[in-house]
Amino acid sequence: MISRIIDRKFRGTATFSAVAAAIACSASGQPRAQVTPVPGLRVEALALAKSRIAARDPQIFPAYLKLIADANAALRAPLVFVTQKTSLPPSGNKHDYFSLSPYWWPDPSKPDGLPYIRRDGVTNPESKRGLDQPRIAQLGSNVHTLALAWYFTGDEKYAARSAKQLRAWFLDPETRMTPHLRFSQLVRGNPAERGSGIIDTRWFIESIQAAELISTSKSWTAADQAALRKWFSEYLDWLRKSPNGAHERAARNNHGSWYAAQTATYAMFTGDTALARSIVDSARARIGWQITSQGTQPIELERTRSMHYAGFNIEALSRLAEVGRAVGVDLWSYEAPDGGSLRKAIDHVARYLGSTEKWPGQQIDSIDPSLFLIHLRRAQSNYDARAYDAVIARLPRNLVLEDRSVLLYPAP
Repeated sequence: MISRIIDRKFRGTATFSAVAAAIACSASGQPRAQVTPVPGLRVEALALAKSRIAARDPQIFPAYLKLIADANAALRAPLVFVTQKTSLPPSGNKHDYFSLSPYWWPDPSKPDGLPYIRRDGVTNPESKRGLDQPRIAQLGSNVHTLALAWYFTGDEKYAARSAKQLRAWFLDPETRMTPHLRFSQLVRGNPAERGSGIIDTRWFIESIQAAELISTSKSWTAADQAALRKWFSEYLDWLRKSPNGAHERAARNNHGSWYAAQTATYAMFTGDTALARSIVDSARARIGWQITSQGTQPIELERTRSMHYAGFNIEALSRLAEVGRAVGVDLWSYEAPDGGSLRKAIDHVARYLGSTEKWPGQQIDSIDPSLFLIHLRRAQSNYDARAYDAVIARLPRNLVLEDRSVLLYPAP
């Protein structure tokens, strides 16, 4: 059945032809992409997925075809960089990252609308126009997609484009971002800098993973890697020493979790494994205050998009747990003194995925199941894999087959 779905959807397309050529190249004995250790990714899982792709395993091959289709689209996508924005930050420097907090709107009771007021969960489209936040998401998505395509196919065009995008954002003098976030998620009418905007750069985790994935390609040199490490050393220093960073480090909600996930990853990338270990270890306390013994996340349940943010916090904690695997700190099996754990949080959300049972919190928009599937597959790789089969079976069939999480966490 799955093989018929593959043939019906992809056969005769450019994607199918490109995949067939890549597999033929691999079978001919030509060099295949190798990979160095990657913060937050499981190299052994990638290798397993690659071997199953070569065998055209029907449980994995649809996701591979979708990845290649996405990578071919990323090849055609224009490069993005911070100097493209049409609105300048208060510094007047186009190299400084600039975004507006998405849930803040003009105050209708004021003639000029200032200062803006908060409408939780409702995005002001102004925050997406002429600023850097939409582009940083494109950066992370495109470089990661291209780097994975290079890893699985060995086709240098994917590594070359990923490398070019990384240089444009981080390294090229004309377009590089300055390594700070003083002007992220500002609020109109409020001159204060805000630490909460640090969450914008969670996409840099994908950028680091992409750089590591292509580090043995011809297109990404040792000098490129050294320059990127230097950039992230400077950025990590700002995150740790600035008042903005101190604000996020103390945040008890998903913002604090994402600050920890970012800084732990950047520490790993820059070679400071002791710092990475310390950050991951401190997340034990975070799990204790964020997750109850029933798996609920009370702080996230206060939000108007509470199921979304419960999953969003799980994503940050899961990324921390993946870094923890590399530095000897096991968050996956940790249980706090009051009974909260990452597994219980995942199981609580899983209970409502594809179910008619009503989520206990407010959720003002629809839930995208693709945001949650990776939690289930990570859980399968860490706990009893069969425990999540029934939940995955409730999700849309095409999503289950084509989501790239199966390439990152292939089931046994």
